[in-house]
Amino acid sequence: MVPSILIVEDDLTFSTMLKTWLGKKGFEVETASTQAKARKQIGTRDFDLILSDLRLPDQDGLSLLSWLREQGNQVPFIIMTSYAEIQSAVRAMKEGATDYISKPVQPDELLKKIKEAIHQEKTPAESGKEKNAAQTAHGFLEGESEEARKLYNYVGLVAPTQMSVLINGASGTGKEYVAHRIHQLSKRSEKPFIAIDCGSIPKDLAASEFFGHVKGSFTGALNDKAGAFEEANGGTLFLDEIGNLSYEVQVQLLRALQERRIRRIGSTKEIEVDVRLISATNENLKEAIAKGNFREDLYHRINEFTLQMPSLKERPEDILLFANFFLDQANHELERTLIGFDAEASEAMQKYPWPGNLRQLKNVVKRATLLAQGEFITAKDLGEEINERKTVCENPEMEETFALHDEETEKHRILKALQQTGNNKTKAATLLGIDRKTLYNKLKLYHIPQ
Repeated sequence: MVPSILIVEDDLTFSTMLKTWLGKKGFEVETASTQAKARKQIGTRDFDLILSDLRLPDQDGLSLLSWLREQGNQVPFIIMTSYAEIQSAVRAMKEGATDYISKPVQPDELLKKIKEAIHQEKTPAESGKEKNAAQTAHGFLEGESEEARKLYNYVGLVAPTQMSVLINGASGTGKEYVAHRIHQLSKRSEKPFIAIDCGSIPKDLAASEFFGHVKGSFTGALNDKAGAFEEANGGTLFLDEIGNLSYEVQVQLLRALQERRIRRIGSTKEIEVDVRLISATNENLKEAIAKGNFREDLYHRINEFTLQMPSLKERPEDILLFANFFLDQANHELERTLIGFDAEASEAMQKYPWPGNLRQLKNVVKRATLLAQGEFITAKDLGEEINERKTVCENPEMEETFALHDEETEKHRILKALQQTGNNKTKAATLLGIDRKTLYNKLKLYHIPQ
């Protein structure tokens, strides 16, 4: 029997194009431009799959999905959405959608999803795994590797508790996304999520950022200002790169966490606050404690539960998954319609160590999307750095190990990497297997001229 599909889409040009294309692929296709028309058609015959846009003139695709499930109709349902509406796509998955696909739609990906939805009989475990891998928030993908599965299992365990969480991981691994995810899954999800980048706060303004100030309390205090603790009251406070806080501010932070009270600069009034703290760092805080740069009592206060973010090279199964995800985003942002990566580009990405992790991969894919001349991104589009690494990997006798292992050898290897790259910080960081921010921190640590 020929599989039947109902397309619910108010863009008639796009709907007609999809109908024609799917017809050539062996499907029987009908279309509806509104939810009301879709309901009538569903009432007159059965379909093997429904492909619906999220945005419809009368009601959204989620309403159609809810109506179907209320009727006891479990027909496979794929929703089309933009990445700006990714949270709605996640909601659709939770409410029983089989899958979702982002616009602009990639034909091969859509065909694959349709065939899987119609023909595959999934076990509950397989279905749960797919749903977990597909769920995203804030424009982010979780991944399908064993490392990702373990990480998000821990996220699911700690999120409903009130425990303070410390997220360890290199720059670009997605620490802030994990913090957001913990907040979303917590009992505080309806309250504010406030993020502070501790590395970017000037020392003399840190107290004001955390606790606020009253007008006239110092030069430049032109108005009363609520601090991060007040803004996050009842919700979650996320402190990124907490290891960068000065010792003095660490003392003030510890006091606020212990007493659950803060006082604005220049005020005598104490304000009760209830926040859950999530912190993140790319530094070894135990080493910082040993050196006297970080308070041990604060460390134990913020570290009731630790999450370790895997680097991208530790989860190679996710590289192409994220690359295609970032390509979808870049296509949407740059108004391109690239299909994917050719075989050589895919191989180069899998061999590259990605010292800048997901952030670097996203930037490389976005640049390649802009430069690509054909339907597929080629290895050349990825840039010289990615291809240079591929060449080195194919000639292992040419490669010298620059990886940083301990403090005794770090300074020597940093100096050697800078010498070999002509003092190019980006290339030196790549050789060393770290990101530029970490390299600059180490240059400062070892008093190496910048």
